[in-house]
Amino acid sequence: MSSVYAVIMAGGVGTRFWPRSREKTPKQLLEIIGKGTMIQNTVARLRDVIEPRNIIIVTNKLQKPLLVKQLPEIPVQNILIEPIGRNTAPCIGLAALYIRRFDPEAVMVVLPADHIIQNEEEFRTVLRSAISAAYETKSLITIGIHPTRPETGYGYIQVVDESDSINRHFDRLVYRVKTFAEKPTVGIAKQFLESGDYLWNSGMFIWRVDTIMQEIERLLPEMYIELKKIDDSFGSDKFEQVFDTAYRTIRGISIDYGVMEKAKNVFLIKGNFGWSDVGSWDEVLRLSSKDDKGNSSAGKVFFYNSNDNFVQAGNKFVATVGVDDIIVIVTDDSVLVCKKGQSQDVKEVVDYLRRKQLDDYL
Repeated sequence: MSSVYAVIMAGGVGTRFWPRSREKTPKQLLEIIGKGTMIQNTVARLRDVIEPRNIIIVTNKLQKPLLVKQLPEIPVQNILIEPIGRNTAPCIGLAALYIRRFDPEAVMVVLPADHIIQNEEEFRTVLRSAISAAYETKSLITIGIHPTRPETGYGYIQVVDESDSINRHFDRLVYRVKTFAEKPTVGIAKQFLESGDYLWNSGMFIWRVDTIMQEIERLLPEMYIELKKIDDSFGSDKFEQVFDTAYRTIRGISIDYGVMEKAKNVFLIKGNFGWSDVGSWDEVLRLSSKDDKGNSSAGKVFFYNSNDNFVQAGNKFVATVGVDDIIVIVTDDSVLVCKKGQSQDVKEVVDYLRRKQLDDYL
């Protein structure tokens, strides 16, 4: 088999994790749960599967210095800088161009930088199966997560039954994908859960470089033209100018919508390894240890007659008296107070700060 590369998408700002997540220090560069930052843990769990010299990070200019500091094992030239965020499809296309120069048949393992995985050995087993399947079948492979609740914050993927799965010598069955579903309402999420054939969309993808580039050319031809301009100018005096202009010309689009939902050769391996995308403070609360009143805290916190709260006190002392179901996040310059169950809306605070040009808080 050809070489294997990982592409870690690390350019997001993590607006739902304000006020701790900021433009220069976003969610993936923070310790959210346990030891190590989220991207450090993402890289660490690839051990024994992908060598550090084959790990590519796609990010932005603001975040590069901290990434270099946190990930000394990753070659600096493997940290690719987007001129502007354009969602996941251009990000993946850019990384594919880079890898293609070394091995056009290499397998790309595309991962977000900010997931939590509890059973790392099972994760690596699933990943090895996906790598083998992607290389041998030239298919687009994703990993679907066994749903444990009617979650409305995740997308879903429906698979067909085992009769249409690939069952060669892989360690895991490889199911044909029937359809993708956007984030559902509670009622629809319950139906998905009861059906048994829907899984959570993990946002992890495995494919060969030549396979994904062919699909981008076929399904996103305008984007492919701009990527080709970048590729053709590589090594020339005009590269930086061409790169900047072409990348800004590309329309922002997700790989799910742009490619995965339209391609024919899409397959899925089921994952059951304690996965979470940690998409909000509510999810951090769900994963955190709690006292006998359901409270969870970090820092100097005193709960009195309070239940089911989550407080990160930062460098302050925080006391709650007679309150239930709230989230409090304290930093040196800001305080977030949020009703439990509504932390997905924290991004509205960031939008407000941008409108008011309160850049010191971003």
